[in-house]
Formats: sequence, structure tokens, C-alpha cells
Amino acid sequence: MAGLSTAAEGPPDVDLALEQHARYVQALRERGLDVIQLQPDEAHPDATFVEDTAIVTERGAVLTRPGAPSRRGEVQSIAQCLRNCCAQRQSIEAPGTVDGGDICQAEGHFLIGISARTNEHGAQQLTEHLGRWGYTASIIDIRNKPALLHLKSGIAYLGESLWVADAAIEGELRASRGVDRASRVVIVPPSEAYAANCVRVNDAVFVAAGYPLMRAALEDRGCRAVEIEVSEFRKMDGGLSCLSLRF
Repeated sequence: MAGLSTAAEGPPDVDLALEQHARYVQALRERGLDVIQLQPDEAHPDATFVEDTAIVTERGAVLTRPGAPSRRGEVQSIAQCLRNCCAQRQSIEAPGTVDGGDICQAEGHFLIGISARTNEHGAQQLTEHLGRWGYTASIIDIRNKPALLHLKSGIAYLGESLWVADAAIEGELRASRGVDRASRVVIVPPSEAYAANCVRVNDAVFVAAGYPLMRAALEDRGCRAVEIEVSEFRKMDGGLSCLSLRF
């Protein structure tokens, strides 16, 4: 309840949030993933949004430096966990800042959002780290889109050249490097903008519960949509991708 939030939906129900998180973890396991759960971090109320602390690839991991100073202490526990999973590790250093929610991987290319949480210094460092591992990267500046806290608040890559995009950022996505002419884009209507933060997990796409237009649009494109209730995390600016690091 003491975490950061720009939402005006009131404080989360902690007991309900715990139930929703448990169902989210179970859904990951049902899709065939092994799940590593860390101990609660009482000193960092936003620590449940682990995606912001690292960018994990098949070739290595980059530990971030979150844009909100109150969140920088979260990186230590993630670093310890990744020590057992990733032989190659790099870090974002000051004055750079990067939140993992601003980073969207599409095959071997990464879109990096410049936002209130990720700055140009951080984006440049991340591009260099990824380049050493053979990846490419490009920038999408979302600082003129106040409704988007992070880049992945407005876009998602679901594999096989299929993208999801908030209508407010569709043009920037289509113009960006890494999005080819063969790409298909599901446009999220303004009334369901929150649902743009969806996640491909093996044979399914997790989508926030309560957004029927988004679910129908995904199913029309052959996706197996699995609804996940995350109402209490929405109150703290969090979405489906924020709650896990998937690799």
C-alpha cells in the first residue's frame, strides 16, 4: 500500500492482491514454466513488479537502475537470484536509468522506451550491452504520452510478427525498427487501454480479466487467451508483464 502509483483507484486490498498473485503464479506453472519465488521484501513495497529490475535474454542479463530512487534497492535480490541462472551479467550505471517495463523484445531486436523512468543514458548503455551479445535495439520516445508509465504499458510482442498496441502509440510502433511490413498489429481501443499489457506464455496469451474486446481480438487472430485478474496490481500501476521475469 505504500508503493508508487499514479492511479486514482484507491489503495489495493492486500489479501485480494495475494490471492491474485497466487493465481498468476499457478497460471505460469500450468503453461509449463518453472517458477522461482523470492521472499517478500518489506523494505520495498513495489518489489512485486520484478520485471523492472532486469532484462533477461538467452545470452545474458542486464541488471537495471530503476528510474524511481525508492526502487533501486530491489535490484540486489534479483542480482543474487540471476547469479544462478545467467552466466553473463551486466549493469546499468549512473547517470543511466532503465526500468524493465520500458523494454520490449521482439526476436533478436529490442525496443527501448524513453520515459519518465528510463533515460537516454540508460538506453545507450543497454543498447551497448545488448549489442555485445549480438542483439539490436532502437528507441521509442513516450515522454509525450503521459498515459503510458512504461513502453509496455502500451505495446506487447506476441511472437510470429504479431503485436498489440494502444491506439495512442500505434504510429510510433509501426515506424520503429524491428517492426517489418509483414507484422500484424492488434489495436487496443481506448476503453480497454490497460489490456495492452498482455504476455505470451508458451501456447497462451495472458490478458487482464475484464476486457472482452481485447480478448476477442486476440482470439480472432488465433491466440489462446487466458484471462488473469490483476485489479489490485492495476491500482499500483502494475500489469501482467510487471509481475515476473520470463526466460
